[in-house]
Amino acid sequence: MPDGFDMFDACATATTLTLFWDKPERADRGTVYTLFVDGVPAARVARTFATIEGLAPDRRYHVELRACFPEGASAIRLAGGSFRTEAVKRDIDVSRPPYNAVGDGVTMNTRAIQQALDDCDASSRVVIPAGVFLTGALTMHSESELHVKAGGTLQGSVDPSDYEPRVWSRFEGVERECYASLVNVGVLDHTAGCTTHDVRLSGEGTIRGGGARLMRATIDRERVRMGGELDDMADYIAACENEDTVPARVRGRLISICNAERVELAGLVFEDGSSWNIHCVYSRHIVTHGATIRSSGVWNGDGWDPDSSEDCVLFDTTFDTGDDMVAIKSGKNPEGNRINRPTRRVRIFSCSALGGHGIAIGSEISGGVEDVRIWDVDLARSRYGIHIKATAKRGGYVRDVSVRDSTVAAVTIHSVSYNDDGESGPGQPYFERFRFERLHALGRYWGETADDVYPSTAVLVKGFDKPGHEARDIVFKDVTLGGVDGGCGRVELCDCAGVVFDRVDAAANPVADPSRPFKAAVS
Repeated sequence: MPDGFDMFDACATATTLTLFWDKPERADRGTVYTLFVDGVPAARVARTFATIEGLAPDRRYHVELRACFPEGASAIRLAGGSFRTEAVKRDIDVSRPPYNAVGDGVTMNTRAIQQALDDCDASSRVVIPAGVFLTGALTMHSESELHVKAGGTLQGSVDPSDYEPRVWSRFEGVERECYASLVNVGVLDHTAGCTTHDVRLSGEGTIRGGGARLMRATIDRERVRMGGELDDMADYIAACENEDTVPARVRGRLISICNAERVELAGLVFEDGSSWNIHCVYSRHIVTHGATIRSSGVWNGDGWDPDSSEDCVLFDTTFDTGDDMVAIKSGKNPEGNRINRPTRRVRIFSCSALGGHGIAIGSEISGGVEDVRIWDVDLARSRYGIHIKATAKRGGYVRDVSVRDSTVAAVTIHSVSYNDDGESGPGQPYFERFRFERLHALGRYWGETADDVYPSTAVLVKGFDKPGHEARDIVFKDVTLGGVDGGCGRVELCDCAGVVFDRVDAAANPVADPSRPFKAAVS
């Protein structure tokens, strides 16, 4: 295989194969790929994924991938593999006997839907038909599928009691007891490997959480439960983000994936978790594609958060979130240093932002983050763009990150002072070996509305002040800075070493609005 090319995989249904692959090192936006199925051309695309339709169920197909590079005269074989479609599954419709769930948006259906999920096996799938099916926390087991049809909504309750009993979870890098999530896959255990496998959430419908109402109700309920304990923690709380930080840490997610492998999230709208929307911990081979992920009015409303997990793939997905669209994590000091489970081999491509903060790595990186590849993303409408961050007390590392062929609000690599509560880890983090190629960094900061745009630093690299912990070995190649309305070509460097700028153009900005203050850094 070509250098930097080690992923060629597929997600299968009874009649389709969705193929996806790494972008080769020599490829750019002009590269065209052809897929051959059993020797016959089946798709020709200018992106690194394709869906082959009209296949026969329960049949093995050989697929070959070839690429035609702009400078080449003929196609080059990149990879080949054998993939089997699924057998046709039996539908378990939750609205039919013996389950009799009611999609009126009022009737609580937790028991009915949970029973259907318990009855599901590898040869069947649970179906949410058209309607709004109100429910509390649900649990999925190995070899099960939850399918939400077009016009159907799995609607989470806004009552925290519907997410009890609490479960062992991880939030902002620390393991703790939390309310259950709306959909729960697996049981958290950092001493174990993957204990749940082969789970799918699919369809054209919506999985919606309790959103801001559930968030607020959960925080208020936890504040009452903790009572005077919060008063005794006054000094600690003063170091936190705000007075809600501690009671908010018990919130569940929309989708929680723990100690699981081979989990697919395909085609759905995921929205309005009471905190993060999709969170996978101590898991591997998690694939999300063809989805829409959004949140409104939710503090910590992240979209897709791989946490101490491996082989996580995200593509063909649109985000509009109240916080990071993606946040890659691996634990918080010193617990994260001790558990020492990194997040690695993350692939993000063909995604776009309608809002939200962008793609973040950190700030919880105490277990380490490595081998992250991002390409063909449009983060022009994100607040921060690419955002790599950690506090000086965190320990851990971020290394081997590449971003290519993309438009971003900015590129920011820096030490931060927020999310800095708790005991220190063993030392300062390491930021090293990053490559940014064929990017347009706009140098503008998006606020809460389309008109709320400010010039900001296009590239900020600020490492750590301890010798040997500078941000190092960072390459910017074929990068354009600014050159857009409200944009800026400014570069800031501090505590860094081995930063290379190769064909970087700070373009003139067509409009300079003196009424807009310059935002020199992000928070």
